[in-house]
Amino acid sequence: MPYGYNGKILHVNLTEGSLNVEEPPETFYRKYMGGSAMGLYYVLRETPRGVDALSPENVLALMVSVLTGAPISGQSRLNANAKSPLTGAIGDSQSGGFFPAELKFAGFDGIVIRGRSPKPVYLSILNGEAALHDASHLTGKLTGEVEALLREEMGEAKAEVLQYGPAAENGVLFSSLVSMANRNNGRTGMGLVMASKNLKAIVVKGKGGVSVADPKALTALSRLGPKILPDNPDMPGLAQYGTASVVMFQNAIGSLPTFNYNQGQFAGAEPISGEVMYDTILKDRDTCHACIVRCKRVVQVTEGRYKADPLYGGPEYETLSTFGSYCGVSDLAAIAEANQICNQYGVDTISAGATIAFAMECYEKGIIGSQHTGGLELRFGDADAMLEALRLMVNNQGPLGQALAQGSARAARLWGKAAEDCLITVKNQEAPAHMPQAKRSLALIYAVNPFGADHQSSEHDPYYEEGVADLNLHRLYELDLKDPTPAYSLSAEKVRFATYTQIFYSLLDTLELCQFVWGPAWTLYGPSETVEMVRAVTGWRVSLYELMKVGQRRLNLLRVFNAREGFTRKDDRLPKKFFQPLQGEGPTAGVALDPAEIEAALDLYYQLNGWTSDGVPTRASLADLGIEWAAEHLPA
Repeated sequence: MPYGYNGKILHVNLTEGSLNVEEPPETFYRKYMGGSAMGLYYVLRETPRGVDALSPENVLALMVSVLTGAPISGQSRLNANAKSPLTGAIGDSQSGGFFPAELKFAGFDGIVIRGRSPKPVYLSILNGEAALHDASHLTGKLTGEVEALLREEMGEAKAEVLQYGPAAENGVLFSSLVSMANRNNGRTGMGLVMASKNLKAIVVKGKGGVSVADPKALTALSRLGPKILPDNPDMPGLAQYGTASVVMFQNAIGSLPTFNYNQGQFAGAEPISGEVMYDTILKDRDTCHACIVRCKRVVQVTEGRYKADPLYGGPEYETLSTFGSYCGVSDLAAIAEANQICNQYGVDTISAGATIAFAMECYEKGIIGSQHTGGLELRFGDADAMLEALRLMVNNQGPLGQALAQGSARAARLWGKAAEDCLITVKNQEAPAHMPQAKRSLALIYAVNPFGADHQSSEHDPYYEEGVADLNLHRLYELDLKDPTPAYSLSAEKVRFATYTQIFYSLLDTLELCQFVWGPAWTLYGPSETVEMVRAVTGWRVSLYELMKVGQRRLNLLRVFNAREGFTRKDDRLPKKFFQPLQGEGPTAGVALDPAEIEAALDLYYQLNGWTSDGVPTRASLADLGIEWAAEHLPA
């Protein structure tokens, strides 16, 4: 009997209406371990080269891991993989909550979805039994409404529901998958992929548990968390204020994107900070399965012109930034309503807010006018205009909504060359709210990340710069990172830092561990505890070396998929705006990235990974990782 996993993958063919169960061997689980690496195994092998992302042939994989459902913080994560309709590259997205653990309890380690149903259906997985049901009555309903209806239909008040929302039905390219009406597989448009298959939702409920190889060791590790949490300089703030706790820190170091990335400090930062949220509209702190950190925000706004229902959670740091400082909006209640609309309709808050900010800059500069906006005065700082643009976007209505629903990169193609100079996209995906001008290793990771600019694919620079806390540096020692660099540097040592921590974060997205609990530096648990956890749950005598190989395996599979689709070094490019001096005041005013420095960093990064100068994995690198089969997908 396996420890930590069920040994079952559910295969759903929606064209045929068939359900089949695969039982992979232990060697498969140990090689891929779950999450993104396991999903890529199916997506790369079975999605044809060059296929349209909204074709029935685009395989969608939803995976948990060998650790999901274990009684310890930070393990309830779900990964979604498919070709992305937003980027044209590989799509990769994670979410938390209770759906991932419940899928494991219901008897499965993942779901592979193929084809397209002739009519809307939903999938139920109840105590190991899977079935397809008509979902025609769910079309057009908000995510909270769908969740309530499906729980009633299934007779399971505590069933977990993963769904796409009305935005995906309306064709918004960055539509997300939503569970709990507020947890999102947000990035890369995985909701639109599921909508293209007419699979409206997946409902899971199980009575099973997770069999653990060494319960005593896992219990000891679990009890360690509450003991060390108060002594970690970062974790108490995360617990109390959520990810919004970093708004003021980011602003202080000049890394809070403002007015569509034109400045690094926002005069209205404090009114949208985690501290102000805590003192005003915060109703509760929510959590994910078995997690003690409780970083999720639940807000309520009942008075005034803006409203927010606790059902739809509350804004995280990225949402506060993209709908706040990006757009020049300092009204917390307005941002809370924007967050609610995104969760009701199912869209990624980063792409949604950043695309509106992009449109605001285009309007301010006269690149677009009232004929493009339907008469809407789309100016920075106007909360009402921001919300109206969002409503038009999620409904794909009018000239403005139809342009914004495609994301900023495609909108720029409609609006002309001048609009392209306002973009903050990498591989067509909008950049998150951590500025590479202040965090130079992120500039490299934003460029090379296979699914577009992403802030959770490596550790951030302040944890490897002079003056870093001993706890953080001690953990980085385990990754052979021992020489912190000066601020704003992108030296060879900083490239090593970016590369090695990217590999570790890649491991986390395969083990499906929360990066706010498990990580290489500031988190509750570090690399050595990650090894201990895998050993305790699975019984495998793994080493950190073996686990890092798993992280490399995933990264190479991501790059192979992209190489097969024609992506090369030319696509590992940052937007023009990042190379222009930042405006305004503060520590990053006048700061810009250096093109020559980025090119040199790319060269070294590819070399450290054993890839070609074009960033393509070699047959030798794939063989070293035991995934020789992937070489057949490399370009000729």
